[in-house]
Amino acid sequence: MINFKSSIIYSITFAFFLSIISVILTFLFLMKYDQEKYADELNAKYSIIATTTLRYMRNMASVQQMEEIVKNYRMEEIKEEALKDYVLNNGEILEYIQSDIGNAAIIEYEKDNYLSITPTGYYIMLLKDTEFKPYKYNIMKSICALVLIIISGVYIFTIKKIRPLRKLKRQIVKFASGNFEVPKRQTGTDEISELANAFYDSVNHIKKLNHSRQLFLRNIMHELKTPITKGRITAEMLQCDEKKKQRIITAFERLEAMINEFASIERITSGIELTHVGTYRLIDIFDEAIDLAMVEKNSINFHISEDLNLNVDFRLFSLAIKNMIDNAIKYSPDKSITITVDKNSIKFISFGEPLKRAFEYYLAPFTQDDNKTKGFGLGLYIVDNIIKAHKINFTYNYENGKNIFGFENLKMLY
Repeated sequence: MINFKSSIIYSITFAFFLSIISVILTFLFLMKYDQEKYADELNAKYSIIATTTLRYMRNMASVQQMEEIVKNYRMEEIKEEALKDYVLNNGEILEYIQSDIGNAAIIEYEKDNYLSITPTGYYIMLLKDTEFKPYKYNIMKSICALVLIIISGVYIFTIKKIRPLRKLKRQIVKFASGNFEVPKRQTGTDEISELANAFYDSVNHIKKLNHSRQLFLRNIMHELKTPITKGRITAEMLQCDEKKKQRIITAFERLEAMINEFASIERITSGIELTHVGTYRLIDIFDEAIDLAMVEKNSINFHISEDLNLNVDFRLFSLAIKNMIDNAIKYSPDKSITITVDKNSIKFISFGEPLKRAFEYYLAPFTQDDNKTKGFGLGLYIVDNIIKAHKINFTYNYENGKNIFGFENLKMLY
Protein backbone atom coordinates (compact mmCIF):
# COMPACT_ATOMS: atom_id res chain seq x y z
CA MET A 1 0.00 0.00 0.00
CA ILE A 2 1.22 3.43 -0.91
CA ASN A 3 1.98 5.80 1.94
CA PHE A 4 0.47 8.94 0.50
CA LYS A 5 2.20 11.25 2.97
CA SER A 6 5.63 10.07 1.83
CA SER A 7 4.90 10.25 -1.90
CA ILE A 8 6.46 12.79 -4.25
CA ILE A 9 3.02 13.98 -5.43
CA TYR A 10 2.00 14.65 -1.82
CA SER A 11 5.19 16.61 -1.20
CA ILE A 12 4.74 18.68 -4.35
CA THR A 13 1.05 19.26 -3.61
CA PHE A 14 1.87 20.33 -0.06
CA ALA A 15 4.59 22.69 -1.33
CA PHE A 16 2.22 24.29 -3.86
CA PHE A 17 -0.50 24.55 -1.22
CA LEU A 18 1.89 26.42 1.06
CA SER A 19 2.88 28.63 -1.88
CA ILE A 20 -0.76 29.52 -2.59
CA ILE A 21 -1.44 30.27 1.09
CA SER A 22 1.74 32.40 1.24
CA VAL A 23 0.74 34.34 -1.88
CA ILE A 24 -2.77 35.02 -0.53
CA LEU A 25 -1.46 36.14 2.86
CA THR A 26 1.19 38.30 1.19
CA PHE A 27 -1.40 40.00 -1.01
CA LEU A 28 -3.72 40.57 1.94
CA PHE A 29 -0.85 42.18 3.86
CA LEU A 30 0.16 44.32 0.85
CA MET A 31 -3.44 45.38 0.25
CA LYS A 32 -3.84 46.40 3.86
CA TYR A 33 -0.51 48.21 3.87
CA ASP A 34 -1.21 49.95 0.56
CA GLN A 35 -4.71 50.90 1.64
CA GLU A 36 -3.43 52.40 4.88
CA LYS A 37 -0.74 54.28 2.96
CA TYR A 38 -3.35 55.60 0.52
CA ALA A 39 -5.59 56.69 3.42
CA ASP A 40 -2.64 58.45 5.11
CA GLU A 41 -1.87 60.35 1.88
CA LEU A 42 -5.50 61.46 1.61
CA ASN A 43 -5.58 62.51 5.28
CA ALA A 44 -2.37 64.49 4.87
CA LYS A 45 -3.81 66.17 1.76
CA TYR A 46 -7.11 67.04 3.49
CA SER A 47 -5.30 68.27 6.61
CA ILE A 48 -3.28 70.75 4.53
CA ILE A 49 -6.41 71.98 2.73
CA ALA A 50 -8.43 72.22 5.94
CA THR A 51 -5.67 74.06 7.82
CA THR A 52 -5.08 76.57 5.00
CA THR A 53 -8.82 77.19 4.53
CA LEU A 54 -9.39 77.69 8.27
CA ARG A 55 -6.43 80.08 8.42
CA TYR A 56 -7.96 82.02 5.54
CA MET A 57 -11.33 82.17 7.35
CA ARG A 58 -9.55 83.50 10.43
CA ASN A 59 -7.76 86.07 8.31
CA MET A 60 -4.49 84.30 8.99
CA ALA A 61 -3.81 83.50 5.32
CA SER A 62 -4.43 85.34 2.09
CA VAL A 63 -7.12 84.45 -0.41
CA GLN A 64 -4.41 83.66 -2.97
CA GLN A 65 -2.91 81.01 -0.67
CA MET A 66 -6.29 79.43 -0.07
CA GLU A 67 -7.23 79.42 -3.77
CA GLU A 68 -3.82 78.04 -4.78
CA ILE A 69 -4.13 75.14 -2.32
CA VAL A 70 -7.68 74.35 -3.44
CA LYS A 71 -6.67 74.52 -7.10
CA ASN A 72 -3.48 72.43 -6.71
CA TYR A 73 -5.31 69.66 -4.86
CA ARG A 74 -8.24 69.62 -7.31
CA MET A 75 -10.84 70.63 -4.77
CA GLU A 76 -14.14 72.17 -5.87
CA GLU A 77 -16.35 74.22 -3.57
CA ILE A 78 -20.00 73.11 -3.33
CA LYS A 79 -22.11 76.24 -3.16
CA GLU A 80 -25.56 74.71 -3.67
CA GLU A 81 -27.13 74.66 -0.20
CA ALA A 82 -29.46 71.75 -0.93
CA LEU A 83 -26.57 69.54 -2.04
CA LYS A 84 -24.52 70.63 0.99
CA ASP A 85 -27.29 69.64 3.36
CA TYR A 86 -27.81 66.33 1.57
CA VAL A 87 -24.11 65.39 1.69
CA LEU A 88 -23.71 66.46 5.32
CA ASN A 89 -26.81 64.59 6.43
CA ASN A 90 -26.40 61.39 4.38
CA GLY A 91 -22.66 61.03 3.88
CA GLU A 92 -20.43 58.78 5.98
CA ILE A 93 -17.88 60.61 8.11
CA LEU A 94 -14.54 58.86 7.66
CA GLU A 95 -12.40 60.98 9.93
CA TYR A 96 -12.37 64.25 11.90
CA ILE A 97 -9.59 66.80 11.60
CA GLN A 98 -9.38 69.07 14.64
CA SER A 99 -7.30 72.17 15.29
CA ASP A 100 -7.36 75.25 17.54
CA ILE A 101 -8.90 77.41 14.85
CA GLY A 102 -11.71 75.04 13.80
CA ASN A 103 -12.68 71.56 12.74
CA ALA A 104 -12.94 69.62 9.51
CA ALA A 105 -14.45 66.26 8.55
CA ILE A 106 -13.74 63.86 5.67
CA ILE A 107 -17.08 62.66 4.29
CA GLU A 108 -17.72 59.85 1.78
CA TYR A 109 -20.87 60.08 -0.30
CA GLU A 110 -21.69 58.10 -3.46
CA LYS A 111 -18.03 57.09 -3.98
CA ASP A 112 -16.83 60.69 -3.74
CA ASN A 113 -14.88 62.36 -0.94
CA TYR A 114 -15.93 65.70 0.52
CA LEU A 115 -14.18 67.94 3.00
CA SER A 116 -16.41 69.84 5.43
CA ILE A 117 -14.54 72.83 6.93
CA THR A 118 -16.12 74.36 10.04
CA PRO A 119 -14.76 77.29 12.04
CA THR A 120 -15.63 77.06 15.73
CA GLY A 121 -19.41 76.76 16.20
CA TYR A 122 -20.68 76.36 12.62
CA TYR A 123 -19.64 75.02 9.21
CA ILE A 124 -19.21 77.38 6.34
CA MET A 125 -17.56 75.52 3.44
CA LEU A 126 -17.92 72.10 1.68
CA LEU A 127 -15.25 71.07 -0.79
CA LYS A 128 -15.45 68.10 -3.22
CA ASP A 129 -12.29 66.18 -4.17
CA THR A 130 -12.57 66.04 -7.98
CA GLU A 131 -9.53 63.76 -8.48
CA PHE A 132 -10.46 61.28 -5.76
CA LYS A 133 -10.59 57.66 -6.84
CA PRO A 134 -11.59 54.89 -4.41
CA TYR A 135 -8.93 52.37 -3.50
CA LYS A 136 -8.53 49.95 -6.42
CA TYR A 137 -9.33 46.62 -4.79
CA ASN A 138 -10.15 45.02 -8.13
CA ILE A 139 -6.67 45.64 -9.52
CA MET A 140 -5.02 44.00 -6.52
CA LYS A 141 -7.48 41.11 -6.64
CA SER A 142 -6.85 40.63 -10.35
CA ILE A 143 -3.08 40.56 -9.82
CA CYS A 144 -3.50 38.05 -6.98
CA ALA A 145 -5.80 35.88 -9.11
CA LEU A 146 -3.31 35.97 -12.00
CA VAL A 147 -0.46 34.85 -9.73
CA LEU A 148 -2.63 32.03 -8.34
CA ILE A 149 -3.56 30.91 -11.86
CA ILE A 150 0.13 30.84 -12.83
CA ILE A 151 1.01 28.78 -9.72
CA SER A 152 -1.89 26.40 -10.42
CA GLY A 153 -0.75 26.03 -14.01
CA VAL A 154 2.80 25.23 -12.89
CA TYR A 155 1.40 22.70 -10.40
CA ILE A 156 -0.70 20.94 -13.06
CA PHE A 157 2.25 20.92 -15.46
CA THR A 158 4.56 19.47 -12.76
CA ILE A 159 2.07 16.77 -11.73
CA LYS A 160 1.55 15.84 -15.38
CA LYS A 161 5.30 15.55 -15.84
CA ILE A 162 5.85 13.27 -12.84
CA ARG A 163 2.66 11.22 -13.24
CA PRO A 164 4.57 8.50 -15.19
CA LEU A 165 6.52 7.88 -11.97
CA ARG A 166 3.40 6.38 -10.38
CA LYS A 167 2.90 4.08 -13.34
CA LEU A 168 6.59 3.16 -13.25
CA LYS A 169 6.33 2.41 -9.52
CA ARG A 170 3.38 0.06 -10.11
CA GLN A 171 5.33 -1.71 -12.84
CA ILE A 172 8.34 -2.11 -10.53
CA VAL A 173 6.08 -3.59 -7.81
CA LYS A 174 4.64 -6.05 -10.35
CA PHE A 175 8.13 -6.91 -11.51
CA ALA A 176 9.28 -7.51 -7.91
CA SER A 177 6.32 -9.88 -7.37
CA GLY A 178 7.35 -11.97 -10.36
CA ASN A 179 5.28 -10.41 -13.14
CA PHE A 180 7.67 -10.09 -16.08
CA GLU A 181 5.19 -8.34 -18.37
CA VAL A 182 7.25 -5.84 -20.34
CA PRO A 183 5.98 -2.23 -20.01
CA LYS A 184 5.63 0.07 -22.99
CA ARG A 185 8.45 2.41 -23.89
CA GLN A 186 7.96 6.12 -23.28
CA THR A 187 8.11 8.60 -26.14
CA GLY A 188 9.29 11.59 -24.08
CA THR A 189 12.83 12.88 -23.86
CA ASP A 190 12.87 14.03 -20.23
CA GLU A 191 14.66 12.25 -17.38
CA ILE A 192 11.53 10.38 -16.21
CA SER A 193 10.94 8.97 -19.70
CA GLU A 194 14.59 7.95 -19.89
CA LEU A 195 14.27 6.22 -16.49
CA ALA A 196 11.13 4.37 -17.63
CA ASN A 197 12.85 3.26 -20.84
CA ALA A 198 15.90 2.07 -18.89
CA PHE A 199 13.53 0.02 -16.71
CA TYR A 200 11.88 -1.34 -19.87
CA ASP A 201 15.25 -2.46 -21.21
CA SER A 202 16.19 -4.05 -17.88
CA VAL A 203 12.91 -5.97 -17.61
CA ASN A 204 13.22 -7.15 -21.19
CA HIS A 205 16.79 -8.33 -20.58
CA ILE A 206 15.93 -10.08 -17.29
CA LYS A 207 12.91 -11.71 -18.92
CA LYS A 208 15.14 -13.16 -21.63
CA LEU A 209 17.69 -14.35 -19.05
CA ASN A 210 14.96 -15.91 -16.93
CA HIS A 211 13.48 -17.67 -19.95
CA SER A 212 16.92 -18.97 -20.92
CA ARG A 213 17.55 -20.21 -17.38
CA GLN A 214 14.23 -22.02 -17.22
CA LEU A 215 14.77 -23.58 -20.64
CA PHE A 216 18.29 -24.63 -19.69
CA LEU A 217 17.24 -26.26 -16.40
CA ARG A 218 14.24 -28.01 -17.92
CA ASN A 219 16.28 -29.37 -20.80
CA ILE A 220 18.96 -30.66 -18.43
CA MET A 221 16.38 -32.32 -16.19
CA HIS A 222 14.62 -33.86 -19.16
CA GLU A 223 17.82 -35.14 -20.71
CA LEU A 224 19.14 -36.54 -17.43
CA LYS A 225 16.00 -38.37 -16.34
CA THR A 226 16.08 -40.84 -19.24
CA PRO A 227 19.63 -42.16 -18.69
CA ILE A 228 19.10 -42.18 -14.91
CA THR A 229 15.96 -44.29 -15.31
CA LYS A 230 17.69 -46.64 -17.75
CA GLY A 231 20.73 -46.87 -15.50
CA ARG A 232 18.63 -47.80 -12.47
CA ILE A 233 16.72 -50.46 -14.42
CA THR A 234 20.03 -51.88 -15.68
CA ALA A 235 21.43 -51.86 -12.14
CA GLU A 236 18.44 -53.87 -10.93
CA MET A 237 19.20 -56.48 -13.58
CA LEU A 238 22.88 -56.85 -12.76
CA GLN A 239 24.04 -60.22 -11.52
CA CYS A 240 26.68 -59.16 -9.05
CA ASP A 241 27.46 -58.74 -5.39
CA GLU A 242 24.33 -57.40 -3.65
CA LYS A 243 26.30 -54.76 -1.74
CA LYS A 244 27.81 -53.35 -4.93
CA LYS A 245 24.47 -53.54 -6.67
CA GLN A 246 22.82 -51.55 -3.85
CA ARG A 247 25.54 -48.88 -4.03
CA ILE A 248 24.88 -48.42 -7.75
CA ILE A 249 21.12 -48.23 -7.17
CA THR A 250 21.64 -45.72 -4.33
CA ALA A 251 23.75 -43.54 -6.61
CA PHE A 252 20.98 -43.48 -9.22
CA GLU A 253 18.37 -42.76 -6.52
CA ARG A 254 20.44 -39.80 -5.31
CA LEU A 255 20.72 -38.48 -8.85
CA GLU A 256 16.96 -38.81 -9.32
CA ALA A 257 16.34 -37.05 -5.98
CA MET A 258 18.65 -34.23 -7.03
CA ILE A 259 16.75 -33.81 -10.32
CA ASN A 260 13.44 -33.65 -8.43
CA GLU A 261 14.81 -31.03 -6.02
CA PHE A 262 16.17 -29.01 -8.92
CA ALA A 263 12.67 -29.13 -10.44
CA SER A 264 11.23 -27.75 -7.19
CA ILE A 265 13.83 -24.99 -7.08
CA GLU A 266 13.16 -24.08 -10.71
CA ARG A 267 9.44 -23.72 -10.00
CA ILE A 268 9.97 -21.74 -6.82
CA THR A 269 12.35 -19.24 -8.45
CA SER A 270 10.58 -18.96 -11.82
CA GLY A 271 8.06 -16.36 -10.65
CA ILE A 272 5.02 -18.64 -11.15
CA GLU A 273 5.07 -20.48 -7.84
CA LEU A 274 1.65 -19.34 -6.61
CA THR A 275 -0.47 -19.56 -9.74
CA HIS A 276 -2.54 -22.46 -8.36
CA VAL A 277 -3.72 -21.06 -5.03
CA GLY A 278 -6.95 -22.48 -3.65
CA THR A 279 -8.66 -23.39 -0.36
CA TYR A 280 -7.67 -26.83 0.90
CA ARG A 281 -8.10 -28.79 4.12
CA LEU A 282 -4.86 -29.08 6.03
CA ILE A 283 -5.55 -32.79 6.59
CA ASP A 284 -5.55 -33.36 2.82
CA ILE A 285 -2.28 -31.45 2.50
CA PHE A 286 -0.73 -33.69 5.19
CA ASP A 287 -1.90 -36.82 3.33
CA GLU A 288 -0.28 -35.58 0.12
CA ALA A 289 2.96 -34.71 1.96
CA ILE A 290 3.13 -38.21 3.54
CA ASP A 291 2.62 -39.81 0.12
CA LEU A 292 5.43 -37.67 -1.32
CA ALA A 293 7.74 -38.51 1.57
CA MET A 294 6.98 -42.24 1.24
CA VAL A 295 7.16 -42.81 4.99
CA GLU A 296 5.01 -44.87 7.29
CA LYS A 297 2.22 -42.97 9.01
CA ASN A 298 3.11 -44.54 12.35
CA SER A 299 6.40 -42.59 12.26
CA ILE A 300 4.38 -39.36 12.46
CA ASN A 301 2.48 -38.29 15.57
CA PHE A 302 -0.23 -35.70 14.91
CA HIS A 303 -1.65 -33.34 17.54
CA ILE A 304 -4.20 -31.26 15.66
CA SER A 305 -6.40 -28.93 17.70
CA GLU A 306 -7.94 -27.17 14.69
CA ASP A 307 -9.27 -28.54 11.40
CA LEU A 308 -7.98 -25.70 9.24
CA ASN A 309 -8.76 -24.68 5.67
CA LEU A 310 -5.84 -22.79 4.11
CA ASN A 311 -5.52 -20.71 0.96
CA VAL A 312 -2.32 -22.18 -0.47
CA ASP A 313 -0.70 -23.67 -3.53
CA PHE A 314 -1.53 -27.32 -2.78
CA ARG A 315 1.48 -28.94 -4.43
CA LEU A 316 4.05 -26.49 -3.12
CA PHE A 317 2.71 -26.43 0.44
CA SER A 318 2.60 -30.24 0.43
CA LEU A 319 6.21 -30.23 -0.77
CA ALA A 320 7.24 -27.93 2.10
CA ILE A 321 5.62 -30.24 4.69
CA LYS A 322 7.14 -33.28 2.94
CA ASN A 323 10.62 -31.74 3.23
CA MET A 324 10.08 -31.04 6.93
CA ILE A 325 9.04 -34.68 7.48
CA ASP A 326 12.07 -35.90 5.50
CA ASN A 327 14.38 -33.60 7.44
CA ALA A 328 13.11 -34.80 10.84
CA ILE A 329 13.18 -38.51 10.04
CA LYS A 330 16.68 -38.33 8.49
CA TYR A 331 18.26 -36.60 11.47
CA SER A 332 16.17 -37.88 14.40
CA PRO A 333 17.64 -40.87 16.28
CA ASP A 334 14.17 -42.45 16.72
CA LYS A 335 13.20 -41.78 13.08
CA SER A 336 9.92 -40.10 14.07
CA ILE A 337 8.33 -36.66 14.10
CA THR A 338 5.55 -34.97 16.04
CA ILE A 339 3.40 -32.44 14.18
CA THR A 340 1.23 -30.05 16.22
CA VAL A 341 -1.35 -27.72 14.72
CA ASP A 342 -3.23 -24.78 16.21
CA LYS A 343 -4.97 -21.72 14.75
CA ASN A 344 -1.77 -19.84 14.08
CA SER A 345 1.02 -22.39 13.57
CA ILE A 346 2.22 -25.78 12.41
CA LYS A 347 5.15 -27.13 14.43
CA PHE A 348 7.45 -29.99 13.42
CA ILE A 349 9.09 -31.49 16.54
CA SER A 350 11.74 -34.19 16.62
CA PHE A 351 14.50 -35.41 18.91
CA GLY A 352 18.04 -34.71 17.89
CA GLU A 353 21.10 -32.54 18.21
CA PRO A 354 20.62 -28.77 17.84
CA LEU A 355 21.71 -27.06 14.66
CA LYS A 356 25.44 -26.37 14.78
CA ARG A 357 25.11 -23.03 13.02
CA ALA A 358 22.61 -20.20 12.87
CA PHE A 359 19.24 -21.16 11.40
CA GLU A 360 19.70 -18.73 8.50
CA TYR A 361 22.78 -20.67 7.36
CA TYR A 362 20.65 -23.71 6.51
CA LEU A 363 18.19 -21.64 4.48
CA ALA A 364 20.78 -21.09 1.76
CA PRO A 365 21.08 -23.73 -1.01
CA PHE A 366 23.64 -26.53 -0.74
CA THR A 367 24.43 -25.93 2.93
CA GLN A 368 24.63 -28.78 5.44
CA ASP A 369 26.70 -30.08 8.33
CA ASP A 370 29.44 -32.69 8.16
CA ASN A 371 27.18 -35.59 7.17
CA LYS A 372 26.74 -35.18 3.41
CA THR A 373 25.16 -38.54 2.69
CA LYS A 374 21.66 -37.61 3.80
CA GLY A 375 20.84 -34.87 1.33
CA PHE A 376 22.01 -32.06 -0.88
CA GLY A 377 21.36 -29.15 1.47
CA LEU A 378 18.30 -28.02 -0.49
CA GLY A 379 15.43 -29.15 1.76
CA LEU A 380 15.21 -26.14 4.08
CA TYR A 381 16.08 -23.77 1.21
CA ILE A 382 13.04 -25.03 -0.71
CA VAL A 383 10.83 -24.85 2.39
CA ASP A 384 11.93 -21.29 3.15
CA ASN A 385 11.13 -20.09 -0.37
CA ILE A 386 7.71 -21.75 -0.35
CA ILE A 387 6.87 -20.24 3.04
CA LYS A 388 8.03 -16.79 1.93
CA ALA A 389 5.88 -17.06 -1.18
CA HIS A 390 2.84 -17.71 1.07
CA LYS A 391 3.69 -14.64 3.22
CA ILE A 392 4.02 -16.59 6.49
CA ASN A 393 7.02 -17.15 8.78
CA PHE A 394 9.48 -20.05 9.05
CA THR A 395 11.00 -20.36 12.55
CA TYR A 396 13.32 -22.63 14.56
CA ASN A 397 13.83 -23.33 18.28
CA TYR A 398 15.61 -25.98 20.32
CA GLU A 399 14.04 -26.99 23.63
CA ASN A 400 14.52 -30.02 25.91
CA GLY A 401 16.52 -32.02 23.37
CA LYS A 402 14.04 -31.33 20.57
CA ASN A 403 14.33 -29.44 17.31
CA ILE A 404 11.17 -27.38 16.75
CA PHE A 405 10.56 -25.96 13.29
CA GLY A 406 7.43 -23.86 12.77
CA PHE A 407 5.21 -22.37 10.10
CA GLU A 408 3.92 -19.31 11.95
CA ASN A 409 1.22 -16.70 11.32
CA LEU A 410 -1.17 -19.09 9.56
CA LYS A 411 -3.94 -16.50 9.92
CA MET A 412 -2.56 -14.94 6.75
CA LEU A 413 -3.75 -18.05 4.89
CA TYR A 414 -7.36 -18.16 6.12
